[in-house]
Amino acid sequence: MTYVLPAIPYSYDALEPYFDEKTMKIHHTKHHQNYINNTNAILENTAFSSLSIEELMSIFNEISLENKNILRNNAGGHINHCFFWECLKINTVLNRNIKSELEKNFGTFESFQNQFEEVAMKHFGSGWVWLVNQNGHLNIVSTSNQDNPLMGKLISNTYGDPILGLDIWEHAYYLKYQNKKLDYIKAFWNVVNWNQVDSRLQK
Repeated sequence: MTYVLPAIPYSYDALEPYFDEKTMKIHHTKHHQNYINNTNAILENTAFSSLSIEELMSIFNEISLENKNILRNNAGGHINHCFFWECLKINTVLNRNIKSELEKNFGTFESFQNQFEEVAMKHFGSGWVWLVNQNGHLNIVSTSNQDNPLMGKLISNTYGDPILGLDIWEHAYYLKYQNKKLDYIKAFWNVVNWNQVDSRLQK
């Protein structure tokens, strides 16, 4: 299977003023494309080249390749960004089902937001912050670089099925927000695709 850059279901300026057009375009067509190119090059003519990206992540600990760490960074970058683009949309609604699940696990929606922001701010260096389903319990975790919770604890130091994710690499926000990381994180709440969150919760 040759991985290809997925089309995003909105224009690059659709998330303005929260996520700017220039960043979105560079992020999608340059950063994400580069992860795909590198992953395809590593997997070519290997036993793993026919796997979907989700299947590849699920067996990552079992993979034996000389350049496995490079694959980890690039295949992780591919699946993380595919997931991230689906997390974004203007003007979706936090419905009763999502609110109830978040209240059950975090007390209030505001408490969930505060904990998510705190985990994101405390994460040092490049990485991601996630809302994950861990055996029926929702939890907020972070991963370094391009690690994904689907890689499992031995690889990513955490686990779970991602429900929501935020890219906290500087390339995701620096053109607009410079060093104001918290402003970027707070802007995220204006572009969360709650429809997608609800769909993932139902699964």
